[in-house]
Amino acid sequence: MATGRGAVYIRSVPEPPDTMDASALFPALLMGIVEGLTEFLPISSTGHLILLGELLGFQGPPGKTFEISIQLGAILAVVIVFRATLAGLLRRAWVPGPERFYAQNLLLAFLPAAAIGATLHGPITRALFNPWVVSLALILGGVAIIAIERWRRLPNIHSVPQMGPLAALLVGFGQALAMIPGTSRSGATIITALLVGVDRRTAAEFSFVLAIPTMCAATAFSLWKARADLDLSGLGQIGVGFAAAFVVALLVVRWVLAVIGRIGFTPFGWYRIALGTTMLAWLSLR
Repeated sequence: MATGRGAVYIRSVPEPPDTMDASALFPALLMGIVEGLTEFLPISSTGHLILLGELLGFQGPPGKTFEISIQLGAILAVVIVFRATLAGLLRRAWVPGPERFYAQNLLLAFLPAAAIGATLHGPITRALFNPWVVSLALILGGVAIIAIERWRRLPNIHSVPQMGPLAALLVGFGQALAMIPGTSRSGATIITALLVGVDRRTAAEFSFVLAIPTMCAATAFSLWKARADLDLSGLGQIGVGFAAAFVVALLVVRWVLAVIGRIGFTPFGWYRIALGTTMLAWLSLR
């Protein structure tokens, strides 16, 4: 996903399968589950969806309706988890206080990806969106996560309002790196936040909340670009994928917020390296 996420490699066919056919719904369920599992972990949802789509030979509805639907399911999960925070921002971001600093940091972190994405999304997608690039990005990102977790300084920022404009802007430029497929939007934002002294839980929270405007903007951009090709056939697949992505993302986001301070991000770095290496081996043998 942009965010840097371009179009996931979900192949379209002129005649979509019957929406109530279990053989068509099961792959859609798996794709939705994988989207929910990976969108907010620093392991690249794009890489996982490309790999799973290739392994399953998944044929989604024409256009980008399936990809967009599972992204929206994941976004809705974050909105539900942070509904109190979002409600507070809507009510009190206009007056002096922590909510205003929170909103300012979100805006500053959103702007780089929005500006760079609007300018370079097309060329980057055409040049880099292939499984080889995804595999290498997974490996390099895994190495970066492990190194930063090992050698980063002790955190001195323990809430989003404490971050300040410079830290928020740097996280925004980190997010822009996620236009390279396989980088992971959440991974790029979390790593950058750790580098500027944000503690793990706050880094995860900021990454998750920042995903709301970023992914909504990316989805709207994708809808506009693909407006001539959008198709609502395959509503069964769309509904199953959306529901699966929503439920799984809801569980994942809550789990990360509960445990990330204890386990850290190093396990995800090793997982990225293992997955990227496996993808390279698989691509070499095809």
